[in-house]
Amino acid sequence: MNPSLKKARIFATLALIILTISFTFPMIAFHGTLNKVDAGKGDQVSSLSIAVWNLYSKGRYQSQATPKEADNDLVKMIETESEIGVPSLPIWAVSLEAPNYPKEAFPEGIPVYFHFDGYSGEVHEMNTINHYVGMDPMWVGGHIERAIGIYALLLVSLGMIYFIAYNKKILSYIMLIPTILPILFVADYSYWLYWFGHNLHDWGAFKIKPFMPTVFGDGKIAQFTTHSYPTIGFYALLVVGILSLLAFFAKQKALREAEQ
Repeated sequence: MNPSLKKARIFATLALIILTISFTFPMIAFHGTLNKVDAGKGDQVSSLSIAVWNLYSKGRYQSQATPKEADNDLVKMIETESEIGVPSLPIWAVSLEAPNYPKEAFPEGIPVYFHFDGYSGEVHEMNTINHYVGMDPMWVGGHIERAIGIYALLLVSLGMIYFIAYNKKILSYIMLIPTILPILFVADYSYWLYWFGHNLHDWGAFKIKPFMPTVFGDGKIAQFTTHSYPTIGFYALLVVGILSLLAFFAKQKALREAEQ
């Protein structure tokens, strides 16, 4: 086998494995679970969803309102009506510090984590704060993205499999799609931050002017201090993107050598 072709397949396979483990598999296994819980059908949640959630949620931040006996146990989380986040790797983390939230209880502020398919962390608490300044709850934004996310990743994964299995030149360009996933996420995240900050309602107890929330770094909104940074899922996407780009160039080289 051509050495460049071999490298292309190795890079693509590694990218596919990381994408699958980090996002695609947990998203598939947990798909529709929160809808069942919200509909009062927690007893219909599959054993696979439970096992995957318990596995991926180990060591993750859980809401301070979660009973200790329910921590990292989806069945008990459902029974105690605790706040349940999605199990896929979080991509971006936002935390908010406010005078009425003591450092003892929230040493790093009120944290919320953004995923391809939803949220985790202190989602209810953050929505309460958003309501205080006249901002919509987070679930109002990103409906389409959350709905099609799993299908988009499945198509990307299928394209990567075709890239590994076949040597047609046109298929090599498929690997450029995973390289832009981090950029697409940040762009979409930035858009929705702008939308939320510029569509404030009169119901807010604290009136503020339309604003652009901080995308990256530390910011100040009224009496709140915000922190917005990438987290483990974003770095996983970067690794997938780099491997995909290496696979693309290696395949291009192999195809050029085959034509000589």
